[in-house]
Amino acid sequence: MTTLTENNRAGDFLLSEANGTYSRENEILAAGNNLQAGAVLGRVTASGKLTALDPAAETGAEDAAGILLATTHATTDVAVVAVERDAEVKADQLVWPAGISTNDKNAAIAQLAALGIVLR
Repeated sequence: MTTLTENNRAGDFLLSEANGTYSRENEILAAGNNLQAGAVLGRVTASGKLTALDPAAETGAEDAAGILLATTHATTDVAVVAVERDAEVKADQLVWPAGISTNDKNAAIAQLAALGIVLR
């Protein structure tokens, strides 16, 4: 029997968010990112573009800036929607970088909390 794996769907990680679209922002995801919905994002300071969170970076991408709303394959820079403030999210549905340390993950959770994004 064939086993199928379903990826995260857009917004599955959300428990609640602010009225309207206050929690969301239209952003640009930098080329080269192949990310699932729920991926924790960082922002490259020089370009202002979002990218996968990278705790080892020294570009701004080491700080959590939001969560990707929908799965996106960015072969070039692409417009996306990110949850960037005032939301409750399912902690077990967030997508973290492979091999992230507990300390780096806790730091990113604190950065999300500072944006009003609470993990449940």
